[in-house]
This record gives sequence, C-alpha cells and structure tokens, in this order.
Amino acid sequence: MLKAVILIGGSQKGTRFRPLSFEVPKPLFPVAGVPMIQHHIEACSKVPNMKEILLIGFYQPSDELNRFLLLAAQEFKICIRYLQEYVALGTGGGLYHFRDQILSGNPERFFVMNTDVCSEFPLMQMMEFQQARGQINSFIMLGTTANRRQSMNYGCIVENQQTHEILHYVEKPSTFVSDIINCGIYLFTPDIFQYIGEVFRKNQQDRSITEFDCCSCVPVPLRVCVQEAELNFTMEVSHCSSLSLFPRLRFLHLCLPHPQEGDLGPGGGTAQIPQNDPEAERVKSRGQLTQTRQIKSAGSAIYANRLYLNQYRSTHPDRLAQMGHGGPTIIGNVYIHPTATIDPTAVLGPNVTISMGVTIGAGVRVRESIILHGASLQDHSCVLNCIVGWDSTIGKWSRVEGTPSDPNPNDPHAKIDSETLFSDGKLNPSITILGCNVSIPAEVIILNSIVLPHKELNRSFKNQIIL
Repeated sequence: MLKAVILIGGSQKGTRFRPLSFEVPKPLFPVAGVPMIQHHIEACSKVPNMKEILLIGFYQPSDELNRFLLLAAQEFKICIRYLQEYVALGTGGGLYHFRDQILSGNPERFFVMNTDVCSEFPLMQMMEFQQARGQINSFIMLGTTANRRQSMNYGCIVENQQTHEILHYVEKPSTFVSDIINCGIYLFTPDIFQYIGEVFRKNQQDRSITEFDCCSCVPVPLRVCVQEAELNFTMEVSHCSSLSLFPRLRFLHLCLPHPQEGDLGPGGGTAQIPQNDPEAERVKSRGQLTQTRQIKSAGSAIYANRLYLNQYRSTHPDRLAQMGHGGPTIIGNVYIHPTATIDPTAVLGPNVTISMGVTIGAGVRVRESIILHGASLQDHSCVLNCIVGWDSTIGKWSRVEGTPSDPNPNDPHAKIDSETLFSDGKLNPSITILGCNVSIPAEVIILNSIVLPHKELNRSFKNQIIL
C-alpha cells in the first residue's frame, strides 16, 4: 500500500504569486487548462497500489477547494483528503504533525512533493531505483543538474557517485557546493518519522535553544518547524551518532542535463542530448528523461504551462488543439477550452492556454501566454509572454507583451533564473501579468508590467507595477 503527501502551503506563503493568488489559492491556479495541483494528483493516481493522497497546508477550507477535491476524487477514483495545519509548520513539521494520518492503514512507502514543483513526476522510476539497489528501506530524493551560478539558488546535494548516498546537503548556499540540486520530490518509508521525532525530542530538552545545530553533523533536506505557544523551534534532521539518516538517504538523478528549451521552446521538437557529456550518456542509456520547474512567482506559471503542454503530446493528446477547417491557426502546443469563442483568423501558439469562456476576436495573435476565464481579446490585439487575468479585456489593436527569462540555450545545465522584481531600484523586464478584471483600452502598449486587479488603464505603460 502506498500514499502520497502534497504540501500546498497557505495564504501567508506564495506572496510572490500575487496578483494571481488574490483570486484563487495558488494550488488551484490553472496551468495547461487544469488546476496546478491536479497534475500532481493525476501522477500519483497512476502509481499502482496508491490508496490515498493527503494534502497538507494551512489554507482555510473553502467551497472552491472542497469542490475541487470532490471532483478530483471522483475523476481519479482515489481517496483525497485535506489536512489543515493550525499554523504554518514547515515541510517536516507538517509531516510529523499528521504522522498518524499518514501512517493510517500501514503504508509501506509514501511520496512527498511540493505543490509548486512542476515535473513529469517520475514516481515509478523512483520506486524502481529504490528496489534495483536492493534497499527498499532507503529514502529517495529526486535531483537534477544546474550550472554553478544557478545552483546556489536551490538546495544543493553532494552524493557518493558509486552508492548514490547523499553525503552533504545545503539549502541555498552562499558559495558553490554542488551542481546537483533538489527537485522537491521524495519517497519515504514510515521510518522517517523516527528520525524527525528524535530531533524533535532532542530540541524539546532545552527550550532555550531556538535553532538546533549539531556539532560535526551534516544537514538533511528535511526542515521541521514546530511552533508551540511562544516557542519557535527550527530544526534540521542531522547525521550524528544518534541520527544516522544519511546512510539510508539515496539520490536519484533522473533529470537529463540539456538545454531546457530543447523540447519546450517556441517550436517544440525533440530534446537535444549534449554530445560527449558523460552524465547525458548515462541517463540516455537508462532511458530516463524528465523536466522540472518551480512555480514560485506569477510569471513562472508561463514556463510550467509550457512544460505541461509539451507533456500532453504523450499523456493527453486529446487536450491539444488541432488545425481544422474554419478554425484558428494553431502553432505548436495549444490548449483551448471547449467553451472559448475564437475567430478563425486568430493565430494561437506555441505554448498557449485558452481558458473557459474566453473570447478572441479577428486577427488576434497570442503566443506563450495563459488567458484566464472570461477574458476578452478584441480584434487585432497582440498578447505575447503574458498572463491575462479573469474577466480582463484587451482593446482593439493593443499590444500586451512581456519579456521571457528563458535559460541560456548554450549552457546544457542552465535553468530559468529566479525572477526578482527589482534590480538597482528598477523593475526587471519580465512576464506581463494582468490581474482580475483589468481593462486595457484600444491602441496602447503594455510592456513588462504587472497590473493589479480591477484597474482601468487609459494609456500605455512600460516596466511598471500599476497599483
């Protein structure tokens, strides 16, 4: 018996996802036509003997969340429950707090993943990797390769290349540690709670310690944040004489280091494997290829949308729009909701999602964008690298455009840079985002801007946050 735990955070988190998170909880934001978290649930439901999926977070229960869970349980024919934290407990804290719920039914293993991870979710390969090494009681972490500069923005892993044991882990180091980074997807056995509990009890012995730091220890990427009354303990599972976790923690390097846009770029196509790259050849020989993204900021949803649309080519080809007589021109991967109204002279794609009730007029051009429920793109408007919010309107002959932050195509290990809003006091060029119910007049240009909800603009804007 298997279970899965999806950590969804809460309203106090995900502030970088604003203004989109003003209207809908981040896990329910639609990416490639379905709520973000549905991709996780669907991947988990395909694992044989998966009996239950638990969502852990501190969002207040809502009709929207409850309705989604009910429909998802019916569609994927699996039990799905939401466990609400009384306060933000962090990754390990949430797991440990609800350990009885996770262990109910005596699962042999359980997956843990973050809701802001966008991936192909190679869950079966993780179990096969665990079994192939003859150590079914080991813990598995999924990782990938980054370049030296970008690796410092992630949790960095140092592995034993022969045994794949994790020797060292540092979360967002200030100096270079390793080019192997954590993807945020794990496979645990119930024994993990023994180690988390041991650290918890050790920290409770001395309440004057606010941050546990074990001498001569190596941290594991499980951070347990426990808040009780006025106490706030931040603890790390560590490797020392009483906490020998590392010998049981294995690293699975499934992610092929290649130019990330090789199969996800504007024209789609096939991923290119770097020549004379030993790691690429190793992964190629095992037939394993996966992609990951992190959906941290609102603009990063564009890249997750691109990845999932590309996956649809093999997993859900029926969701991708096709060129047809009397229909719009389709370039690359495009999702169109059946209720959308689109003029046949429009040109859509690549990597475009058109949501429910959207209206697209004559001569409209849309590329690398997400158009949300009820939006209207009037005749001859142009939308590039944008997210157009719910019920927003773009006037005739207007141009709404953002600047993508695609990885360097000449660097096989490059990732999409973490987007920061400001640099040297100036707004960085990035994806343009229109909040809910924004009105753009005719014949204006909105470039590299973020527009908060319920704004009616009357002129062009460039590189601005419009409050």
